[in-house]
Amino acid sequence: MIAAEQKARTTYDNILRLVKDPEVSEPIRFLREREIVHYQRFGESLRIVQDHLDSKNFYAINPEFDLNPKCR
Repeated sequence: MIAAEQKARTTYDNILRLVKDPEVSEPIRFLREREIVHYQRFGESLRIVQDHLDSKNFYAINPEFDLNPKCR
């Protein structure tokens, strides 16, 4: 997702280099700013997920359930 946001931003930058009409460039600027915010939010979310992957509460399997017959 982060790469898609960067690619969209680059696309908007390229459009803004070509377009001189303010009626076209202003909405493109707005969309470009939104892509920057999305990029930042995805980056923050990725960091949060990576920080919590090492926590004791994350299991691909739950050893207590798999090893304890009482849980079945």
